[in-house]
Parts: sequence; structure tokens; C-alpha cells
Amino acid sequence: MLGYLSEQGMEQAKLQWSGRDNHEFLNDPKISDEMKRKVMLVGEYKKFFYHYFGAKKTSIYSKTTMLPNKAVTYLVIASQRTKIEPREFEFPIMGSFPYLGFFKKDSAEAFAAKLNREENLATYIRPVYAYSTLGYFEDRILSSFFHYDDVELAELVFHELFHTVFFIKDEVDLNENLANLYGKELLQAYFKDRPELKRYLEIEEKKSLLSKRVVELIGILQTEFAKLGGFITDEKADILTQRFVTEVFRPDLKAYCLKIQLEESECEIKEEWNQASFAAFLTYEEDQDFLQKLRSQNNFDLKQYLSWLRIEYKKYDDQSEIESFTDYLKIKVPAHAPIAAD
Repeated sequence: MLGYLSEQGMEQAKLQWSGRDNHEFLNDPKISDEMKRKVMLVGEYKKFFYHYFGAKKTSIYSKTTMLPNKAVTYLVIASQRTKIEPREFEFPIMGSFPYLGFFKKDSAEAFAAKLNREENLATYIRPVYAYSTLGYFEDRILSSFFHYDDVELAELVFHELFHTVFFIKDEVDLNENLANLYGKELLQAYFKDRPELKRYLEIEEKKSLLSKRVVELIGILQTEFAKLGGFITDEKADILTQRFVTEVFRPDLKAYCLKIQLEESECEIKEEWNQASFAAFLTYEEDQDFLQKLRSQNNFDLKQYLSWLRIEYKKYDDQSEIESFTDYLKIKVPAHAPIAAD
């Protein structure tokens, strides 16, 4: 673990050292007009975000870093072969995470191979185009941002900035899903009735339906594993998983994408799927309905919801009966609470 922390620390330092002040970046004649436009957009999104919440603006995204690769980091997610459940990696002070991130792709691949070889775990490597250091460092605008269109870039920036105003230690699922919720909702406040938002939301609505279908299908495989219990070996679990992907998962998704008229490029059928990638998908998708229900049943706007979450976290922190803030919040959601329209 010390070797891992040392390497990532060095790579993080390189990101910091290579960052150029945005003013300098924007005045460089070698930089394309499109890249400059995206940097200015990030500044506009940042200004909007902190003004919206009445929060003090931080120095995040005041510099820009050009990366040698398309992605900034690569996450390694691992799972036992007989389960769909991410392996937890623990760190002093920072807590536990259902993945390890690497700045170098070859380091991620080497670590995934080691987990496979030494612990016989299924692994999945997920490229990441943006991330937050949660205030530990001054986050940069990264060249990996530039391949997003304007609406996607706004959602990305709002998502990452949300981590700077609310973050719960040891609860990755909750943090990511709340940031997803806020990122999507803030788009509507920023773009309002502009046509590019309408097009984006139409696609996102279809992708949301697809995500729910993916979760349902993963549940089928989870049920099969649960039925077999301790009688299934790792080898048989792999065979079962690949048969499921080939005979059930991909055909079902292909048909579903046609049904909802979602373009093949936006469909999930091209992804490499195994127990680890299924676990990764659930990490980022499965709790959003619960969080939206929680907001809707209280009729909160985004600012009220954030204030309420902060108050409830203080209440949670003062008690010891419930182990996680996620579970504490779920108790407050009736089983069939309807989602109110905005």
C-alpha cells in the first residue's frame, strides 16, 4: 500500500506542477480557440454553482493541465467471482473505497492482474475523465474535459463541485449518487429552456430507463448466485456469468434500446461485462431513486435539500445505533414514496 500511495502522490504532484494559470492558458496563441472556450465555460459554471448555493468560491479550476492520456485516472474495481460486490480498499484517515485509482493505465492493469493472480478476483478497469480531491489539493481543469459537449461539461463540473460542499467519509455510493443528482438538477437551473438542454435531457431520460433495466438484469444474476450459495465454485461462477451476458444480458439490452429508440452508441451492450463491472455499475446507479424520493417527499428545492442533509448528518453523527448515514436516510423513506414532479 505504501508503494501505491507513493506512486499516486508523485503523479498527483505532477498534475499540480504542470497546471497553468487560466489567464496564461487563455492568452497562449498555441492553444486552440475551442479549448479556450471550454476553459471559459468551466469558469462560468463554477461561478454559477457557488453563487447558486451562496457558498464561498474556492480556487478549484483556476488552473488548467494538459494530460498525456485521454483519461486522468483509471479505477480498478474488483469482486469475488461468486458475488457481485466490490472489494473494499481501506486507507488511514480517508476511509474505505470500493476501488483503487491509478494515474497510469499500465499500473492499473498490473494491479488488476495481481488481484486476479493472487486473490482470484474478477476485475474491471474504468477510465475517469474528471475527479475531485475533496479539498486536499487545488483541482485543475483537465484536458480530458474538452471532449465533452457544453451540457455534459456543465454536468461534470457541477458534479465535481458538489463534492466540495458536501462529502461523507466512507460512503462512496452516497457521495457519488448525490453528486449525480445535483449535477443533473443544476443543469436545468443553468440552461433552463435552451434547446441543447432539451436534446440532452431526452437522451438522458432514455439512458436512465436503460440504467434501471441494467440494474434489473444484474439482479437476476445476483439471485442465481444467492440460490447456489456455497455450492458454486469460482470457475462455475465465471461460466454462469458469461452465459448470462451472452444469452440474456446483451440480447435483452439490444432489444430494449430499440424499444426506447436509444442509439446504439449510447447503449451499454458494447461494454465488457463481468462480476466486477456489474458491481461498478451498481455503485454509481442503484441509489438515485432513493435519494430523489427522499427529496421529493419533503418537497425540497436543491438548496433546502442540501441544508437538510447537513442537519441530518449532525443528528446521525450524534447517535451510534445506525452504522451508516445512508441507512439513516433510508429509514426516512416510506417504501412506496412517490416521486413528485418538479
